[in-house]
Amino acid sequence: MVTEETTRRVTKRRVRTRANLLDAAFEVFAAKGFGRVSIEEVCEAAGYSRGAFYSNFDSLDELFFALYRQRADLIAEQVSGALALDGPDLDVPAAVDRVTEVLLLDLGWLLVKTDFLVHAARDPKVAETLLEHRARLRGAIADRLARTRGFAEPPAVLGDIDGAAHAVVAAYDGVTTQLLLDKDVEHARVWLKQLLTALLTDGSGSPQRGH
Repeated sequence: MVTEETTRRVTKRRVRTRANLLDAAFEVFAAKGFGRVSIEEVCEAAGYSRGAFYSNFDSLDELFFALYRQRADLIAEQVSGALALDGPDLDVPAAVDRVTEVLLLDLGWLLVKTDFLVHAARDPKVAETLLEHRARLRGAIADRLARTRGFAEPPAVLGDIDGAAHAVVAAYDGVTTQLLLDKDVEHARVWLKQLLTALLTDGSGSPQRGH
């Protein structure tokens, strides 16, 4: 019993240490950029020793990948949740409002994500991780559109629902590129809302319907 209790305490402490390291790393990477951060800086920000770092991660690369997956999965879940709130009927303008709130508020995430994109462009294995996340995000959007009563077809130019999901992600990519430069969150939110509403409705705010 004593051994089991000790093991549970060690496991909980390790989980907490790992989470704290990831949170600290997020702040440091967002401020300085991946490739300009040392293990020592992450440890200092988290309040841990190098030993604590190496008991959780083999390298800064491994920590960076873990951080990206953690945040990417959270964003995908938030988008899915925002799209699910309307039940079987999708209120496109309201859903777009909720999604833009989720996607645009965290400039730190955009900086880390962009670092990861540049890193992935030079490493096929890293690129695979990024592509998997983007596929999950598109899949969540496509699945929601497919299950929406009254949303039979996206605009013809986009092809099918998968094409509409690709367009949604592409619109987000374009808007956030500008956002990274001008830091104008309110303008970016309005712009993304306009783009997504145009992509997913007939321009009146009503979902596209089949003929």
